[in-house]
Amino acid sequence: QVQLVESGGGLVQPGGSLRLSCVASGSILSINAMGWYLQAPGKQRELVARITSGGSTTYADSVQGRFTISRDNAKNTVYLQMNSLKPEDTAVYYCNADLRRSSGPRIVYTYWGQGTQVTVSS
Repeated sequence: QVQLVESGGGLVQPGGSLRLSCVASGSILSINAMGWYLQAPGKQRELVARITSGGSTTYADSVQGRFTISRDNAKNTVYLQMNSLKPEDTAVYYCNADLRRSSGPRIVYTYWGQGTQVTVSS
């Protein structure tokens, strides 16, 4: 069994900051890329940021320069530091990980967390 659990969402005023965390736990052999996605009401889930096991990062244009993704490989944890938040950043944020399990076939599985709500409003 593998679980991804997000934390750190909440209500923040425009211009404020939040830090999201996501911990992967369970029968994990190794984790490749980890990422954050958002889904606003009535819209499709979209990439916010992604980070490889080696630390290479990718960002959506809308968050470039405002958000920073990082990870602690020893803790199987990925973070998303969100600064200068805007009302249009309001969404449910999901953590994602591509990983190999320590039991079963040595293939890459994709897991998702349950999501954490981020609301930017005055």
